[in-house]
Amino acid sequence: MPPVSTSEGDFMSTAVLARSISTAPHVPDVAAFFEKRTCSVQYVVSDPLTRCCALVDPVLDYDEKSGSTATWSADALLAFVREKDLTVEWILDTHPHADHFSAAGYLKDRTGAKTAIGEHVVDVQRLWADIYNLPAHFRTDGSQWDRLFADGDEFRIGELETKVLFSPGHTLASITYLIGDAAFIHDTLFMPDFGTARCDFPGGDARALWRTIQRILTLPDDTRLFSGHDYMPGGRQPAWESTVAGQKAQNVHLTKVSCEEEFVSLRQGRDAKLAMPKLILHALQVNMAGGRLPEPEANGTRYLKIPLNALQTAAWD
Repeated sequence: MPPVSTSEGDFMSTAVLARSISTAPHVPDVAAFFEKRTCSVQYVVSDPLTRCCALVDPVLDYDEKSGSTATWSADALLAFVREKDLTVEWILDTHPHADHFSAAGYLKDRTGAKTAIGEHVVDVQRLWADIYNLPAHFRTDGSQWDRLFADGDEFRIGELETKVLFSPGHTLASITYLIGDAAFIHDTLFMPDFGTARCDFPGGDARALWRTIQRILTLPDDTRLFSGHDYMPGGRQPAWESTVAGQKAQNVHLTKVSCEEEFVSLRQGRDAKLAMPKLILHALQVNMAGGRLPEPEANGTRYLKIPLNALQTAAWD
């Protein structure tokens, strides 16, 4: 996987680009960009026939030490789109992220493409609006996106048929995008050597995650699965693509359990020992607003709001 030259001083994480091209007819080309600050993977999914594409889970760069934002990660996607002469039709988020800012708002302004997320984002908005004590004018109807997808909804990227699978567990709003033979599962299954996603955020549910995983594993064995993060266990190189068959045979959590009860016990036991993601309180207020930063105040400066002692955790970094 060759590095992409997108470095911008000490702020910018190194991006890694790899392309996954299936040999089956009329299925998506997938270009993956790894953002090392948050170990996130953002994707350009394109139809090789029409040259139309979607941007999946794009990252807006944020440095919590200085409070600085930047667009280098998102701009890498735009540069790739220009290089490949693609047309961006959709900007798709799988869920409101807790570990990085979404660049959906920025990319919509740059491309005019439609933005979308799962319809249960409204439940996340209502839950977190209370946690943040947001003003009454904050909209909790999902209107920050152009489209809210329900389970079973279908749409097209170019001529690629795309289906939405409701995938709760990690969050109560998570969805999977099944695009041809490729499923974008984000924080559900990671690479087999890392296991499964945590479920201890407000609205998370280990039982729901087990059922979501079982649904994903009913897809054909050769379905390409694309995860949203990779934490590089053992110091290996970043990776993000697996298959249904590979997950069944090798996932380090799934191969240890034989039923829902055992999985819930394993997942809850692990979650109890984890610290909260360092950006969860920073990111959710941006991401449940469609990737839009708070409006500037009277002095022209934007401010994030951090509620103290709102989240309980047994582990500190």
